[in-house]
Amino acid sequence: QVQLVESGGGLVQPGGSLRLSCAASGIIFSTYTMGWYRQGPGKQRELVASISSDGSTNYAESVKGRFTIARDNAKNTVYLQMNSLKPEDTAVYYCNAKRWYRSILAYNYWGQGTQVTVSS
Repeated sequence: QVQLVESGGGLVQPGGSLRLSCAASGIIFSTYTMGWYRQGPGKQRELVASISSDGSTNYAESVKGRFTIARDNAKNTVYLQMNSLKPEDTAVYYCNAKRWYRSILAYNYWGQGTQVTVSS
């Protein structure tokens, strides 16, 4: 059974920092592209950052220079370090695991989400 368990969300003041973690089980973690998505109030879910199996990273323009994604294959964990947080970063953050087979998305798993609220 695949599980993605997020942690690290909470309430933080503007300009503050948080680090999200996502612990994966039931998958060969090192072979998956891991990502963080978020869904703000009244908004569609959007990609925040992703890291492929070879370590290549991709970021949404809105978080470039502020957020950093990293993975630890030995711990089956992906992290999202969020600095200089803004109220517009308020959202539920979801961990995602994807694996392709011959360019087709073969596996796509989601965590339950963790709330991040940026407010004074």
